[in-house]
Amino acid sequence: MHLLTILLTLFLAKLEAKQMETDLNGLAEKTYGVKINKCCEKEQIMVDLSCRLADSVNQSLWEPKFMTEDGKKAKVDNYDFVIGLPDCENTQMRAIYYVQNSEDELNILADGGLRHIIHHTHSTDTIKEDPLLSNTFGINEPISIPEVKEPASYIHDQKKYCMDKIFMTKTNETGEYALVCVPEVKINWKDTNFLMTKILNPLFHGISIILFLIVAIIYFVLPTLRDLAGNIITTINVCLIVSQAADFVRIFTEYSNHVSFMITDIVLYISLLGAFFWLNSFGFYIWKTFKSRNVFLRVTDVRKYCYYSSVVWFSVIIMAAMAICAHFLLDTGTNPNRKMRTQFSSSIIVDDVEQETIGWLGIAIFFTPVAFTIVFNIFFYITTLKVIKRINIYGRIHHKLKGCFDLFLQLFLIMTITWLFLLLSWTNFEGLVYAYIVVNLLQAILVFYVCVVRQSHVTFLLRKSCCYAEPVPTNDWGDEMTRMNGGNYNY
Repeated sequence: MHLLTILLTLFLAKLEAKQMETDLNGLAEKTYGVKINKCCEKEQIMVDLSCRLADSVNQSLWEPKFMTEDGKKAKVDNYDFVIGLPDCENTQMRAIYYVQNSEDELNILADGGLRHIIHHTHSTDTIKEDPLLSNTFGINEPISIPEVKEPASYIHDQKKYCMDKIFMTKTNETGEYALVCVPEVKINWKDTNFLMTKILNPLFHGISIILFLIVAIIYFVLPTLRDLAGNIITTINVCLIVSQAADFVRIFTEYSNHVSFMITDIVLYISLLGAFFWLNSFGFYIWKTFKSRNVFLRVTDVRKYCYYSSVVWFSVIIMAAMAICAHFLLDTGTNPNRKMRTQFSSSIIVDDVEQETIGWLGIAIFFTPVAFTIVFNIFFYITTLKVIKRINIYGRIHHKLKGCFDLFLQLFLIMTITWLFLLLSWTNFEGLVYAYIVVNLLQAILVFYVCVVRQSHVTFLLRKSCCYAEPVPTNDWGDEMTRMNGGNYNY
């Protein structure tokens, strides 16, 4: 009797094993209680870039389709949705779209993970028709290897992604949407792009900040350099320091959760705009003084600097307000997200979560005045040069203004060339990006050279105050009046 029971048990076990094998041939796995991260609430789906009720757009709810790592279908019972964004800690989030004819493929694994497959094929016109897909890029560079023809695959853990159904109102296309944490990339110290953008670029920014700071301190601390021209040079260097600091923040785009790239963009563009406006005021001051019949002016008058300062900063605030308003109110035809090879980010909006940068319309409003200041500075240079050629007798004030004119021309060339390389770095050519990184450092070195090293009277004052520990003469009339009172400085 016991033997019969044992045989019957073995027979039933064999039948059950055979049945299980049959089930596995059709379905690779059968799992219970899997956690699936969903971006929107259970009754909602992603409509364009916001969560909305599925019934409001006549769409069905999202039903995840499970796959195994080897590409077979999997059956999962009792799965639960975990609502919310992925826990990326300090790394950046990136949007992925799985629609018809897209390069990206998204598969929910049986254990709750997400598999992202990139097929490295060119998108068809179906994708290019939708501005949401054609203009939206990840915050970081695309996670792909263009040189590899075989599909690349990435697996995101359960807490490192959220997924949902997406409906695009413009093309009435449906698909799947995922917001994933950018995976950590292994550091390749031999990779040129990594060395230039992640090592040398921040190093060069740090060196630039130090050099600009030295120039600003020298022209601010030495009393005889605190005339109107010296104060303008100090302010220009302070603006360049702020722009370098803001640009430094944008280098490490993988750390974005606690950094607003919108704010860093605004700070960067305002500081650059301020630097060029102050350079323009420097040229205007020299042009106006040379055209004046009486050059014996108290250029250190605080009211005159306050006048220049009020005009410059009022203009900068007006242009910044126009650019920000244009970005939020008028830049609706194109998505403000933009794909840039180095320190630029893009927009991700899920309900109230947003990470975006200034759009192209805002950038145009920021940079158009810079182009106009370049034209005005060329006018100031040409007309002032004609006045200088007509002067037969040079006094000390004229000699001082001639030195300011040369300094203005040098700063104008240095800053303009750097600004042009900044514009070129927004293209997709790596060589231009690397060129801007180098030119950015050269800008700081050349500014330090023309403002300190090349100015004999500045080096004389530094030697007198630092090396010989002699008090630097203080005079409310500034450096040029010190020369009139017997200061023998060589130029």
